Amino acid sequence: MLQVGLTGGIGAGKSAAASRFAAAGALVIDSDRLAREVVEPGTAGLAEVVAAFGPDVLSADGALDRAALGRVVFGDPTARKRLEGILHPLIRARSAELAAAAPPDTIIVNDVPLLVEGGLGASYHLVVVVDATPEVRIERLVRDRGMTAADAAARIAAQIDDTARRAAADVVLDNSGAPEALAAAVDALWTDRLVDFEANVRAGRWADKDPLATLVDYDPTWPQQYERLAARILRRVGGAHRIDHIGSTAVPGLPAKDVVDIMLTVDSLAEADALAEPLTRAGFPRKPGVYQDRPKPPDAGPWEKRMHANADPGRRVNLHVRVAGSPGWRTALLLRDHLRADSADRDAYAAVKRANAGRPIDDYLDAKEPFFDELYVRADAWAARTHWRP
Repeated sequence: MLQVGLTGGIGAGKSAAASRFAAAGALVIDSDRLAREVVEPGTAGLAEVVAAFGPDVLSADGALDRAALGRVVFGDPTARKRLEGILHPLIRARSAELAAAAPPDTIIVNDVPLLVEGGLGASYHLVVVVDATPEVRIERLVRDRGMTAADAAARIAAQIDDTARRAAADVVLDNSGAPEALAAAVDALWTDRLVDFEANVRAGRWADKDPLATLVDYDPTWPQQYERLAARILRRVGGAHRIDHIGSTAVPGLPAKDVVDIMLTVDSLAEADALAEPLTRAGFPRKPGVYQDRPKPPDAGPWEKRMHANADPGRRVNLHVRVAGSPGWRTALLLRDHLRADSADRDAYAAVKRANAGRPIDDYLDAKEPFFDELYVRADAWAARTHWRP
């Protein structure tokens, strides 16, 4: 089962995208609809709202008077938080019920208007944001909802900044153009990514990797991508764990394979084994077998770790699970920080990478080892000079 979060600003076309996902076969769970459902007459939710805000929020027929409730909470952050404290747990519980009743191969699209504002992105395997320019959104709100242009602009301005919403997205669907373009983008995302992603999560397998060392220029969004991935991982294993962005994508300016390397710190390999199941459910299945880093210096002995990878075919990830304080753990952090600080070694490493680009992965890794053996010595000396600590 795959959980997708879907959101977008007012007028962007989130509902149109949700309808297209439903037509493709997704189970769409609409948070707005559930928000109405959990406060229908006779529900515990409605009773809680009345207890909190008084009988004046009821209409003559005993239903919730949304306009009256809106007047109570509008402009009052404390009242709004109180209302959210009642509704959000009920909505989450009802969403969980609907998901639990779905077949195991379901792709669930959670239509959540305040997904970013509520910090809910880590709850999903993937977050999709529907976006459109403010001009297009204002035009739609005037045309479709009868707003004035000023009212539409004010509604847009009252919501979270579009930049923040895009930063929370794994996928941005641009809906500034014709409806057919959005439909095609949804269909492509479904066919090219979500179907395989769901099958991989259900089977506990990772997406196939590129068999060649294909390098790309440094992508300034890699750190942002890491933050989203790390949040998902920590939600499953517990926020007390240390997690780090390591490897080439963690070094600004360095060309790299388009693979985000992440290191999760544990107290023991036994703990690493215990985390295999929650990590798999999060979309990061474990690679079977025993994985070892190449020790530095080469005769230092085996450096054992656990390896996981992303089930998402659209975002390759290597998740290294290492014991705190172990040689491999220290070296991963040391080389990252040294390369960030030393431009000469960073440029030298970039040259080695480019010279071996396009080779099979194992050959590429073998070709880099002599450089890494020398780099480790320089990095260790740098750590002593600068009093570096991991």
